[in-house]
Amino acid sequence: MPDVRKSKAAFLLALLGTSACAAQSPLPVHEGGRVIANSDGSLSFGWPATYFESRFHGTAVSVSVEATGDRLQLLIDGAQKALLVQPGATSLTFAGLAPGDHVVRLEKVTESQTGGSRFIGFYPAGGSTPLPPPTYARQIEFIGDSYTVGYGNTARGTNCTRPEVHDLTDSQQAFGPTLARAVGADYRVNAYSGFGIVRNYGGAAPGQSMVLLYPRLKPDDATHLETDSGAWRPQVIVINLGTNDFSTPVHAGETWTNQDALAADYRAKYVAFARMLMAKQPQAHLILMGSDAFYGQVEQIAATLNRDAHQPVATLHFSGLEMTGCDYHPSLKDDRTLAASLQALLDQHPDYWNGAR
Repeated sequence: MPDVRKSKAAFLLALLGTSACAAQSPLPVHEGGRVIANSDGSLSFGWPATYFESRFHGTAVSVSVEATGDRLQLLIDGAQKALLVQPGATSLTFAGLAPGDHVVRLEKVTESQTGGSRFIGFYPAGGSTPLPPPTYARQIEFIGDSYTVGYGNTARGTNCTRPEVHDLTDSQQAFGPTLARAVGADYRVNAYSGFGIVRNYGGAAPGQSMVLLYPRLKPDDATHLETDSGAWRPQVIVINLGTNDFSTPVHAGETWTNQDALAADYRAKYVAFARMLMAKQPQAHLILMGSDAFYGQVEQIAATLNRDAHQPVATLHFSGLEMTGCDYHPSLKDDRTLAASLQALLDQHPDYWNGAR
């Protein structure tokens, strides 16, 4: 797999100064995921599987990005041309492309619960000219925890160090993006490993939850919250939250006196969260996922929501995964299985895609 220190025979991969790109106007870009627009025109991002796409006509293109601990991959016409693994500002030019129209794409591969990276822009090079960025008729959103992140999904064994979890996580191959590509949809992944609806893994970080993080444009930034621009109108929202809520028995000193109290709080907070999403995105169909450990709770939540839901709320039960990713998380095979299950459900309900954007 190539990185910024290697080049392919068909391409010239040259390190440039940031100023070389700054002298040109950037290509129009499609933002896949939440971003913070900075005063200099750059875009800060932190949620998993965020991506940026542009189109151009010509034979060369440049990209400028500033990464922290993220692993970012650069693709041209769907083929990976570089994997950026070193922190810091980087500008790259890819030349020698076949004359014609091309799509250039930068993807966030790893999870960063703090920090994140900054996309500066794609720039035409070698006489290339800009084209309108890609557009999508379908939009789908995923909300979840480490399963949705793709935590350690490329591992060949369950025992991983923290650095290995980071390097072996490929959010772009998690079930969400895998499904989105299969159905030709723009996607957004809002997921945070270890967090749940009311309780995090093992009771960690009390008072924090995925519900509280959800409005943020970056997971670690409580000052920049999403405002409704009207551009994001998903026809489908997939939620998979509950694994961490019920990961261990309730400990002494926690908010809940027993598992029944935890389950009741989980259901109440989940219903409130789902209703907030439904009010914000009334066109969207919700799909609530659940494993054996909490699918019964999910069924009760869906039944409550369906009493007055504008759009029917569906559920998806999953089980029998091989769980050979880091720390017994879903593997790449499991991600494909989950994506296929979701696609089968969507295929049964083609009307889901009719929601107005």
